[in-house]
Amino acid sequence: MNMSKLSLAPSRLALAAGLALAATAAPALADDAAPADSASTAEQPATGSTNPAVEDDLHNRQASYDGTIIVSAAGVKELDLLAGTSVLEIKDIQRDAATGQIGDLLAKIPGVSATSFAPGSSRPVLRGQQGERVRVLVDGVGTSDVSNTSVDHATTIEPITVERIEVLRGPAVLLYGSQAIGGAVNVIDKRIPTRVPDEDLHFDGFAGIDSASNLRTAAGSVDIGLTSNLVLHVDGSWRKTSDIDIGGFQVAPALRADLLADAAEEEAEGELEEAAELREAAGQRGTVPNTAMDSWTINAGLGVILGESTFGASLGWYETSYGVPTRPGAGHHAGEGEIEAEGEGGEENVTIGLNQFRADFKGDVYLGEGAFERLKLRVGYSDYTHTEFEGAEVGTVFDSTSVEARAELVQNAGGTLRGSSGLQYSHRDFFAVGAEAYIPPNLTDQFAVFTLQEYGTGPFQIEAAARAEFTKVEAQTLGIENDYETFSGALGVVYEGIEGIRVGLNGSRAERAPSAEELFSDGPHIATQAYEIGDPDLTTERAWGLEAYARGTIGKGTFNLTAYRQWFDNYIFLEETGAEEDDLPVFQYLQQNADFWGFEADLNYPVIDTEGFRLVSDLRASYIEAELADGTAVPRIPPLSLLGALEAQTGAVDLRGEVQWFDKQDRVVGVETPTDSFTLVNALVAWRPLKDNQNVTLQVSADNIFDVTGRRHASFTKDFVPLIGRNIRASVRLSF
Repeated sequence: MNMSKLSLAPSRLALAAGLALAATAAPALADDAAPADSASTAEQPATGSTNPAVEDDLHNRQASYDGTIIVSAAGVKELDLLAGTSVLEIKDIQRDAATGQIGDLLAKIPGVSATSFAPGSSRPVLRGQQGERVRVLVDGVGTSDVSNTSVDHATTIEPITVERIEVLRGPAVLLYGSQAIGGAVNVIDKRIPTRVPDEDLHFDGFAGIDSASNLRTAAGSVDIGLTSNLVLHVDGSWRKTSDIDIGGFQVAPALRADLLADAAEEEAEGELEEAAELREAAGQRGTVPNTAMDSWTINAGLGVILGESTFGASLGWYETSYGVPTRPGAGHHAGEGEIEAEGEGGEENVTIGLNQFRADFKGDVYLGEGAFERLKLRVGYSDYTHTEFEGAEVGTVFDSTSVEARAELVQNAGGTLRGSSGLQYSHRDFFAVGAEAYIPPNLTDQFAVFTLQEYGTGPFQIEAAARAEFTKVEAQTLGIENDYETFSGALGVVYEGIEGIRVGLNGSRAERAPSAEELFSDGPHIATQAYEIGDPDLTTERAWGLEAYARGTIGKGTFNLTAYRQWFDNYIFLEETGAEEDDLPVFQYLQQNADFWGFEADLNYPVIDTEGFRLVSDLRASYIEAELADGTAVPRIPPLSLLGALEAQTGAVDLRGEVQWFDKQDRVVGVETPTDSFTLVNALVAWRPLKDNQNVTLQVSADNIFDVTGRRHASFTKDFVPLIGRNIRASVRLSF
């Protein structure tokens, strides 16, 4: 038992009680709140509002700049310091949520890819950065899972229950912490109500099926106005799939050739059974074994709305079980160089059973018309456990308890200087035990002070941000404690003298403290097919960045163009040493300078725009190149990708046809393998059958119509887990 965990981490019950007390006491802070009839002006329209005008606005809105605040940033008009920003609304989520993981959902956004380890585990990749450089957040605080520590660990978010997703490409470290040096994904849900529904009871529902994974999924949420200022929210979801269907062979051509060559060697040595197993693995096609998943969630929250002030707390549970596909021809590692040879196919299926208890508190206090308009408070607590099973046997257990708190003072926007300043604290207690506990028990504490300011009302505006962060990472069993002081800052200039267009230039300096995984790893990590060794002497990673952008409107269309470059000092990466340990190649965490550059572009333009019909073109492109100081490529960098679509929109029906092309990627290093180019063709029809309620949508889509075998280059498992093949999906979304 981890005794430090018991002594340092608050219990679920204690924290839940504390949140309940905070929610009860919070109204006392709002004695000077504005009248209740102004509450709705402080919030976004609730998802599922039965007001057709609201839904029409969501229906027509594109995931690019349209002149409004598209990403949460308290106190400023536009978050220009993060030029690479996108928002997915409910319509987009229903259209693209083919799996239950946030990474795959976002992969069509310029500058975004996904780890796509398995259908049950896929995390966002932003501008080539993943893992410890990308934060996934729930309403401004971390998900508090361990998906950042390994690509086979799921992110604890069910996309079909969320309201909006904000994607911040670039150094979001300024807002959300040093682990966002590459960007952040902020998920906005409705667990804590912030407005009283117009009706006594508001219901949102979703259900869906598909053909390629035998998906069955359903979700629902209820908001009940208990009194004129007290709202109860309850939601839940369920998702179940089978093994995924694919268009061709499971393994890539190079791996297939290796398996057949190994089979010939085994046969020559008289090992006929082993040879047959290798040939069977090389010939596997049509499905990817051990990729099924089963998950469910339940959440409940209570919100108090007092004029322009809101307070609330929520409790939630997330549970999932999913398969971890292993490389054909190499059984799952048993901890001492042994290869399991039991069960069907000579290998034990590896699965992960994961659960998370989460408690949250949120406060938004209206302070009046003085220097500061609002005080925003956010606290999240998580007790997370996942168990890796080898067949029926427990292999490794990962346990993490964490708490994150954030307080932000928002300035009144009456003058030329607008913005907010705040404090943030996070604590994580991590513990792993078992055959693949390659990371020792560790504690991580971070405290930060930050500010974001915007100046100017004319054609020129200036934005500036700064964040000082103090991090302590301690490995108790090793007797090592490392302390880091990091500073990040950014300065941006915006020009909007051209009607409808904003042009800007940003400079940034971001700094990140090494993670416990990078410092203290020492053991076999089967997800990456490597024996990983950390370095306790790693120094902070620093990046200088320059970003130019233009976005706005062209006639009735919108566009967004961004070009960027980042120069990293002491970039932390894994490099193969040439040694072997426990039948795995040894990889060591090292540091070296690195250079990233790329561009992102999207254009939405109505080719036809009449009173009852619109034909909208949707064009997207992104490219990134990354190189270490020694001239070698940074591993797993996504290639050039292009997307073109035409969408016909009427009051009741939308029709969308889409082509997405990925270039080959042959700039690889070490054991990394190249990927071929491929093209996906998709189609969709959405029908809103109720004229007086546009929130009821029936949708049928066909993804990867030509059953192409595509492999995502950012994935560690691309050689044996291709993208899903032809997939017919049907779903219904209800709101009333």
